[in-house]
Parts: sequence; structure tokens; C-alpha cells
Amino acid sequence: MNKKLLTAIFGSVLMLAACGGEDDTAAPTGEDVEVVESQDAEKIAEGKCISCHGGNLEGQGNAPAINDVGSRLSQEEILNVILNGQGAMPPKIIEGAEAEVVAEWLSTKK
Repeated sequence: MNKKLLTAIFGSVLMLAACGGEDDTAAPTGEDVEVVESQDAEKIAEGKCISCHGGNLEGQGNAPAINDVGSRLSQEEILNVILNGQGAMPPKIIEGAEAEVVAEWLSTKK
């Protein structure tokens, strides 16, 4: 009887283990991909940038003005600063699609 009980428990554990997990290696579908729209860039900047760069991005303290950063840096250069930091600014304050959208938005500030 103990063998039958042990076999039943072991079989149940194997079935639960086989059915319980998701495959995280699957290619992302449209539902899994993060989509950040350009109108979100200002909201992202409000949450991540204004505490150092000021409410109008005019600069304050050690943080430079970025309200005209598009006249000095290209979109790619702005993205590089966002991702890698520069001066007192630490890297990766914004990442991924959000960083790209904010860099694009800031590049229009001239």
C-alpha cells in the first residue's frame, strides 16, 4: 500500500510540475511588448527629470537646463546621456522604450 501511495504522490507532483509553468522564452506577442507613445514622454520627464532639472527643465543646482537641449545635442546623443549618464547625472534613470521616447521628445526642444 505504501508503494501505491508513494507512486500516486510522485505522479501527481510530476503532472503539476509539467503543467504549472509558463515558457518565458517564447517570442513576445503584441500584447507582451511595451508600447510607449510620444505623448507619454512629457509625463515620463515630469516623473524622472524635473526633480533635478526643474519644473520647466530650466536647470537648477548642478543640473543643467535641458529645455533647449535639442539645439545642442542630437536625439542619439540625448539617448546616450540618458542611458550612460554624464557629469553628476547617473546612468539609466530612464530605460528601454521610455528612454527612446524621452530622447526623441527632448530633441525637439530647441
